[in-house]
Amino acid sequence: MTPMLALTLDQAKGAALVVVVLLVLGAIASALLMKTLMQKAALAVILILVALLVWTQRASLEECADKVKAAGFSGDTTCTFLGNDIKISAPKAN
Repeated sequence: MTPMLALTLDQAKGAALVVVVLLVLGAIASALLMKTLMQKAALAVILILVALLVWTQRASLEECADKVKAAGFSGDTTCTFLGNDIKISAPKAN
């Protein structure tokens, strides 16, 4: 017969204390890790939003360039940049 492992009350209390400390340390480590992951995720979202903003402004500037070409570079044209209207005047002939 194999001897059974018998724990005393003090040993069980000590083991429970060790488990509690390990679980608390694990919770702290996971909180720090999650914070880091959330920061990375937030940065990725911000960069994607900025990329989308740049892409839409590129399209807006391309439309404005088409308007300038259609006007034959002779008339005033209004372009939009970041939601603001910008008046572009044709160069004056000397």
